[in-house]
Amino acid sequence: MEKTWCGSFGLVNSNHSRGKSGASSRPALIDAAAGELAGKPRYTVSDFGRSTPMSDWKTPLRLVEQLDKKGNIHEKGVKKLVSAVAEASELGEKLGCAEFIAFATSAVRSAPNSEEVLDEVEKHTGVRLQILSGVEEAQLTFLSARRWYGWSAGRITNLDIGGGSLELSTGTDEHPDLAFSLDLGAGRLTHNWFDTDPPEKKKVSALRDFIDADLEDVAAQMKAMGPAGLAHGTPNTIRTLAPHTGCAPSSAGPYVKRTLTAPGLRQLISFISRMTAADRADLEGVSSNRSHQIVAGALVAEASMRALEIEKLEICPWALREGVILRRTDKGLE
Repeated sequence: MEKTWCGSFGLVNSNHSRGKSGASSRPALIDAAAGELAGKPRYTVSDFGRSTPMSDWKTPLRLVEQLDKKGNIHEKGVKKLVSAVAEASELGEKLGCAEFIAFATSAVRSAPNSEEVLDEVEKHTGVRLQILSGVEEAQLTFLSARRWYGWSAGRITNLDIGGGSLELSTGTDEHPDLAFSLDLGAGRLTHNWFDTDPPEKKKVSALRDFIDADLEDVAAQMKAMGPAGLAHGTPNTIRTLAPHTGCAPSSAGPYVKRTLTAPGLRQLISFISRMTAADRADLEGVSSNRSHQIVAGALVAEASMRALEIEKLEICPWALREGVILRRTDKGLE
């Protein structure tokens, strides 16, 4: 039996969930992340849980760049979020979605005015975004990686660099033994640390020291759990970096093995930190929406690998959105 899901704005088509009219029950998933509101509107999920994206939709938000000095999401950011959620909701209705799984992550989670933002979104769209905690975000990302790699991978250590936060987790089961979330997202750090393009060398060095200090305690706890049978990173930041260290491009498909090495990453940082955002946008696989923040993202990836004593990372094509879908399907479809 197959179930068709719309991803981060998504839908499920379940053969056993049709009513008398023959209409499908279609939950939709809206992901209001720090960097963008994105969707992979259709997934085919077999009874064994393998999801295959069938289409894609996203709109840039850069919410971490829409914060005032107190960390509140200001009016412009709220308007962008309302507009994006409304667009996703309308698209979901056109596709026949009957249930929305709408969630927000780092930028909304850390904003002091998050409740007011959620109220405003609901007032104008009818959609109530649910805030995922940082630990829950790390746990769901870990779940998606475990399902992708399977039990034979043994202990998995996962790194997920988003726009607003860094999630780290490690474990031998579907639920990680340890899960952490740090405010080390690529967009957040770029917004807070870099004020020139390209960034000043001393700012890059200072940011590296800041990241190292923030990772120290978390890395010590994770290493105490024992070595990982598999260390991997999840999209999108790490996937953007990978082709420029010798990995196959995204166009090669999700089943091609991709490995990001520490030496390759260090060389890449030396190269891209001297480029302007416009020049970085000309690199393969680097969009103009991400080119400004990949230096910070690369610094976080390199520092995390060094702190955890990891020399290489496998690139996992599944991440948070797939984890949310898997958790939903595990509960069963009515």
